[in-house]
Amino acid sequence: MSRLREALEASEFVVTGEIAPPSGTNVEQMRRSIEIVGPFCHALNVTDNQGATLHLSSLAASKVVLDMGFEPVFQQTCRDRNRLALQSDLLSASTLGVENVLVLSGDDPRLGDHPHAKGVFDLDSTQLIAIAAGMNEGRDMMDRDLDGGTDFLIGAALFPEAEPWDVQFARAGHKAEAGARFFQTQAVFDMSKIRRAVEALRPTGAKIIAGILLLKSPRVVDFINERLAGLMVPDDIAERIRSASDPAEESIQLAIEQASELRGITDGIHVMHLGVDEAVERIVRGAGIA
Repeated sequence: MSRLREALEASEFVVTGEIAPPSGTNVEQMRRSIEIVGPFCHALNVTDNQGATLHLSSLAASKVVLDMGFEPVFQQTCRDRNRLALQSDLLSASTLGVENVLVLSGDDPRLGDHPHAKGVFDLDSTQLIAIAAGMNEGRDMMDRDLDGGTDFLIGAALFPEAEPWDVQFARAGHKAEAGARFFQTQAVFDMSKIRRAVEALRPTGAKIIAGILLLKSPRVVDFINERLAGLMVPDDIAERIRSASDPAEESIQLAIEQASELRGITDGIHVMHLGVDEAVERIVRGAGIA
């Protein structure tokens, strides 16, 4: 059983981190990040061509995480592959020993470094979750028996601060019904909204892992407010970062405060540390997380 699944089922407060594969074949920097971040996380999300930009695949990078003795969360987006390739990659991941998968729609290719790439989107994320759940029961999406099934802990994305909430809640409910056992959220700034999401989704039995995004500079704040739909850094937090003598240090202190508060609300935190690897240990220890 995966460490992440075991911890969630035991109602242990979990920590997940994020690893960005390189834009090439040199994995040494990624290995260094894994060594620094891994010991303080139950599992490490391995991004799948994040921002619709070219990187080493999540599957290959997940194998690196495994070989180093840590636990990956294999990210699979619907953007780049048709249903045959998606199912094949799920079978491949399971064969390699990957036990956690996070199913996502994927960023629009027009926003990335290959703007003329054609998005596939043969399936949506809810459909792919249902397929992964079916593979756990030993069948493919055509309801044919597999010669050996999978045993994934299946996760999905949640956007607790996006409005209207009724629409977000309905989407999350469909994902839970399809087979998602945990949700990792977009960055959380408004604690009342994450409380709302946790209360609404509790009957589904799915666990909620709240996103903490390290606002390491005013530039990051501006990027979120200008480029990320459904997410906005509140004015008071934005001003706190902009007016700080050391924005990077202030962002870590803010993250510690957020993690401390989320301990009483959610089932865990997902730290998006934006390359500041050492911040993960400080956030976990500063929030008093075992």
